[in-house]
Amino acid sequence: MTQLEDRDRELRVEAVRIPQSGLATETRAASVVWQREMIRFLKDRTRIFSSLAQPLLFLFVLGSGLGSLLSSAGGRSGGVALPTFLFPGVLAISVLFTAAFSGISIVWDREFGFLREMLVAPVSTTSILVGKAVGGATVATLQCVLLLALAGLVGVPYDPLMFLELLGLIFLMAFMICALGLMLAARLKQVQTAMPMVQLIITPLMFLSGALFPLGNLPAWLTVLTHVNPMTYAVEPLRHVVFDRLDVSAADRARFDPGISWGSFAVPTWLEIVLTVAFSVALLALAVRRFRRTD
Repeated sequence: MTQLEDRDRELRVEAVRIPQSGLATETRAASVVWQREMIRFLKDRTRIFSSLAQPLLFLFVLGSGLGSLLSSAGGRSGGVALPTFLFPGVLAISVLFTAAFSGISIVWDREFGFLREMLVAPVSTTSILVGKAVGGATVATLQCVLLLALAGLVGVPYDPLMFLELLGLIFLMAFMICALGLMLAARLKQVQTAMPMVQLIITPLMFLSGALFPLGNLPAWLTVLTHVNPMTYAVEPLRHVVFDRLDVSAADRARFDPGISWGSFAVPTWLEIVLTVAFSVALLALAVRRFRRTD
């Protein structure tokens, strides 16, 4: 017993030091998660090309096919070709699918145990989800660059300032949709459950956003649904930026880009952007809250 007691006295209990959480630590954690999303994106070339297939079908096949129904020559209605009108909406559709699946992909991380490893790290859940949302938004924005390069093929001019504005709006929209995907993924445990859930949510968001049709002269019930859809306030600024660069008459502008109106109040573009930011923050906050309760 004497030797045992002497050995116990010689043992030292080292204090465990947990790094203090601060802005620098949280920012670094978010950047690491963002970097992981970039690595996954750059290594998966199949994902890059497959995610572009659907927007290209909408832009060229649907645009050209429906354009043949228009009475005017060249698939035009007034002074606007249908593919030209669809271009901002197709950008939004590309962002919607890519960002939603980027957000919901956190279910894979949960199923394979990587999410739990991140959540037990001495950083906040907020920084992890912010990194995930920023990473998903960056991926969606990068994938839209190729679509922007095709703008001239559908009658949209190559304007560097317009492209910069579109990229900023695309990133903001992608962040909002990725935050939505994270919120939906908070309670999902299996990938098989996540995929139908995403399809159930993003399909109505796409069709009720005005991406494929003008927002003017809609039935009352459809107007209400488009106005309560957060995607509508992200799609309309894209169309506004594009139509600012098109040489169209005031009548055609009012027909194809009427904007959003709350009764007699025409919602300005800056307010649409503010609402998109507000939706993004609210969805991300809900995602953080749901993850804290779940994991």
